[in-house]
Amino acid sequence: MPLHIGVVGCSAEGAALCYRTLCVEGASHLGAAHAHPEVSMHTHSLAAYVDCLDRGDLDGVAQLMLSSAGKLAAAGADFLVCPDNTIHQAMHLVLPRSPLPWLHIAEVVAAQALSRGFRRVGVLGTRWLVDSEVYPQALSAAGLDAVRPDAGERAELGRIIMDELVCGVFRPESTAALQRMIENLKARGCDAVALGCTELPLVLSDGNSALPTLDSTRLLARAALRRATAS
Repeated sequence: MPLHIGVVGCSAEGAALCYRTLCVEGASHLGAAHAHPEVSMHTHSLAAYVDCLDRGDLDGVAQLMLSSAGKLAAAGADFLVCPDNTIHQAMHLVLPRSPLPWLHIAEVVAAQALSRGFRRVGVLGTRWLVDSEVYPQALSAAGLDAVRPDAGERAELGRIIMDELVCGVFRPESTAALQRMIENLKARGCDAVALGCTELPLVLSDGNSALPTLDSTRLLARAALRRATAS
């Protein structure tokens, strides 16, 4: 039997894309139409996470994640994923106290970047994520360089994500602004871009990006499917 996947949600659009990917792509792993592993999700209010992030309270973020982890363990999950890059800042506080093992989204992205031969990866995400060491640490551990947008781009990026994308608002002018940021990362020597917000793949892809994209949402879901269905 496949393992039971627990999803610790944070923002709705990213969690929904992860869930959809698990369900739709599960069939290719299990060899039967419409088949996928058992999936359970728990999501605290995004406002609770934002309040902690605004106060720099990573222990508070960890407490919310651990609360979800406990509920998912009680529901029978075998391991956990979190389709939210930003709150991985608290993972070092979560893992020692978690009732279940986790897949780490940035480590999954770094492994994919390495396997595709990339060397210098631009990182897009919320201002909390881009300012953090989540991606620099994961990419460095794989021998890769991480490049962050400049301060002005980070502010605009954060606004687009938190005021629009997480609310299901997709504006062409905002997508164009994101595309310009990727062009700037390419000009700075990047050979790929990590879509380090789980909503970014809803508007960006290899088809409209100046750099190859590393879709953190779908890469995490696919890693979870491999783990759940490994013999």
